[in-house]
Amino acid sequence: MQLYGLKTCDTCRKALKALQNAEFVDVRADGVPDEVMTHAHQRFGAALVNTRSTTWRGLSDDERAEPPEALLKAHPALMKRPLIVDGDAMYLGWGEEVRKTLLG
Repeated sequence: MQLYGLKTCDTCRKALKALQNAEFVDVRADGVPDEVMTHAHQRFGAALVNTRSTTWRGLSDDERAEPPEALLKAHPALMKRPLIVDGDAMYLGWGEEVRKTLLG
């Protein structure tokens, strides 16, 4: 299981603490593999981009109009976090439903 996020993100830290067998991947330092990003975009679509972040608010209208995959490659902190990959399954965020599914 891989957990993609930011090491400074409180939500990512909570998820990592609860998912002790997860391998943490910092999206700023290491990025998200293209294959994973493509699959995540197919699965979650526009929800993959965190439009409530300060990074989003700092973008120009032209930048915001870019395709999500290109936008996330240029600005990894825009990704909604965490993105959890467990085999063929993918989860976005650390909400109650995701916690119930992964922790039982």
